[in-house]
Amino acid sequence: MTEPMKCPNCQSEHAYQDRDLWMCPECAHEWSAAGDAAAPVAQDAGVRDANGNVLSDGDSVIVVKDLKVKGSSSVVKGGTKVRNIRLQDATDGHNIACKIDGIGAMNLKSEFVKKA
Repeated sequence: MTEPMKCPNCQSEHAYQDRDLWMCPECAHEWSAAGDAAAPVAQDAGVRDANGNVLSDGDSVIVVKDLKVKGSSSVVKGGTKVRNIRLQDATDGHNIACKIDGIGAMNLKSEFVKKA
């Protein structure tokens, strides 16, 4: 009989296989039996737009829907093109810093833009 698989995260011996993934009931870690540890990291890496495309500094994006500007009566219309974005750490979900013509500097959430 083969030796049971140990969790690579917490070294628990109680890991079990569910189809093509191994799962640890103690730390809730999931991994592939093939040992492809880079795949889960690649999915989470980077900031993604509404369509799932990875964004980077200097990209141009298009606003997907009308967005109200907090503290103002202005509205960023859907379809507005924003050039030269800067990615930042999102403490409140606003992970894109940019300047919009007619409005000025502001922060956007990546879920409301798509890569141009």
